[in-house]
Order: sequence, then structure tokens, then C-alpha cells
Amino acid sequence: MGLPSPFPRVDLSTVRELVSRQFPRWAALPVTEGPSDGAGNTLFRLGDDLVVRLPRHPGSAAAVDMAVTWLPRLAPLLPLAVPTPVAVGGPDEVFPGPWAVFRWLPGSGLDTGADVDLAAAAVRLGEFVAALRNVEVTGAPPSLRPHPLQGDDSDVRSAIRALGAAGVVDEAAATAVWEDALAAPSSRGPTWVNADLFPMNLLADRGALVAVIDFDLMGAGDSAVDMVPAWTLLTARTRALFREASGVDEATWGRGRGWALKAGLGAVRRYGLGDHPRAVEGRRAVAEAIADHRQGP
Repeated sequence: MGLPSPFPRVDLSTVRELVSRQFPRWAALPVTEGPSDGAGNTLFRLGDDLVVRLPRHPGSAAAVDMAVTWLPRLAPLLPLAVPTPVAVGGPDEVFPGPWAVFRWLPGSGLDTGADVDLAAAAVRLGEFVAALRNVEVTGAPPSLRPHPLQGDDSDVRSAIRALGAAGVVDEAAATAVWEDALAAPSSRGPTWVNADLFPMNLLADRGALVAVIDFDLMGAGDSAVDMVPAWTLLTARTRALFREASGVDEATWGRGRGWALKAGLGAVRRYGLGDHPRAVEGRRAVAEAIADHRQGP
């Protein structure tokens, strides 16, 4: 089920026309379906070396300019590859919003079951988060997910109660995770964050983690948002490697665990209890967050 959007769904013929109109030098390149159709963008391959990203909603449209401005500045400072912008397209009769062309990054998303050395990936991902946190934040735009635990938490608590009543989660244990996260103090100001480090946005190639591919939510925010792969992707052993490499304090880790719980509950609420990949990922995040909290610091 897609998100409501003022932008129309596009197909191969639309992309071909859009490229031909705005970038005629690429008009002869073949256009093929991209590897995924996420909530934020629709992707199409353009030849062998390029990918077209068309936003599906205003939030992703607003991120086009941010990506083009900031990713080239961040890329040299990060230990994993990130998208390289090549060209920016504008609204026209074919498509009503801004869009962009990036260099193609080879690999498969970790949500597809891609083979990866999880221990090495945990260290590399922790190093990525640490490097991002250490980039000078002055002048950074605010992340669209700056403080994941702030605001009305009634949805979180109602989801815990509903899944507890259904026998899916231990209501008391989930509530304890959430309340401890809310109580964890913030000991550091905003840092650079990606804010969307879910498995679908992490690429593996030949068994190694090689790239992070979605930066629509990047900007200044709470590093806790970048702890989420600890519970959506990693195991108890590899989680410890990620935590050590990221260098975050106990409070940030606790807030991150609460964010993973919240995100997992949201996925279950949206996708149900079936076999949808996001539903499976959501249930795993909830279960791992609870198990990790029970083990203590």
C-alpha cells in the first residue's frame, strides 16, 4: 500500500520522455525498472551507470536539493559509499516535481536477504555513524526526523497494548523499553544524522557492506535515530560491535532502542502480522529491543 501523494506514478515511457526532454545527451540510454519502489522515491536504471530518482511525495521532493548540496560534501568524510548526484531535473508537463540522476551504486539491499558478513558490517556501519556524528554540524539543515521520541506517544502506548492483548509482545517489557528511552537524557547537542538506516537502505556487495543509499531525512538531529540497525538488522553479538564502533553513550543507546521499538510498532501497525518484509522487520525490531533491554547495559 503506497503513501498518499500529489505526484503521479510514473512508468518506463514517462521516464524516457522526461530524460529526453531535459537531458537529451542521455536519450539513447535504455531505461529499466529500478531495484525497489520505496515510500520516498521511485527508482529507474538509466544505462549501466546511472539511476533516476523520482520523489513520490513532497518530503522527498524537498530532499532533492539537500542531497545535491550536501552529499558531495559529506562523501569524502564517510567510510561507506553514498549516492553521487549527477544532474537535477525540474518540474515540467511530464512530471510535476524536482527529480535527480545519481551514479549507480552496485549491490543488494540488506532487506532482500543479501549475503553479508554481519560482524564486519556492524563495525563498518558503526564507523559510518561515528564519522557522520563527527562532521561539523554548523550550517546543517535540520533533519526531518530530528528527535524521534518527542511528541505525543499515545500511538506507541496504544500499539503496545494492542499487541500485548494479541499475545504478540510482552506489554510490560515493551513499556519498560519505551519508558527508559524517554527517560534517557541527551548529553550532546544535534549532530549530523542519516535518520533512515533501515536494512532496505544499506547495500551489500560480494558479502561486504558497501553503501548507504537514502539520505532524504539527513541533517542535524539526535544520533539515537542512527542506532536503529542495532535492532532491525544485527544480532546480540554483532550489536555490541556496532555500539563500540559508533562510540555513543549509554543514554543515546537507550533512546535508539526506544526509537527501534517505536519504528517496529509502526511497521506492524501499518503492515500487519503477515509476511510483508516490513512487517517481519518491524516484529524483529520490537523483539530485539525488548530482549536487549532485558539483558541490561
